[in-house]
Amino acid sequence: MKQIIFSNWTFIRFLRLAMGIAIVVQAVIAKDIMFGIAGLLFTGLAVFNLGCCGSGGCYTPINKSNTTKDIIYEEVD
Repeated sequence: MKQIIFSNWTFIRFLRLAMGIAIVVQAVIAKDIMFGIAGLLFTGLAVFNLGCCGSGGCYTPINKSNTTKDIIYEEVD
């Protein structure tokens, strides 16, 4: 758990964290509980480095075939 929280911090992850904290602050100022829950959700997603796909949900397998095809070009006048 510590490794997930303290590693792989990128600019986008910091931006997501800042936006989540800003939403929480605005929710406290506006005294809006639903907005606060949304802010906590966005902050938690940034802290735990999760996204809409979850952990590895958007994984696509890599095509390992090394077949190459010769490309035939035609000269156009």
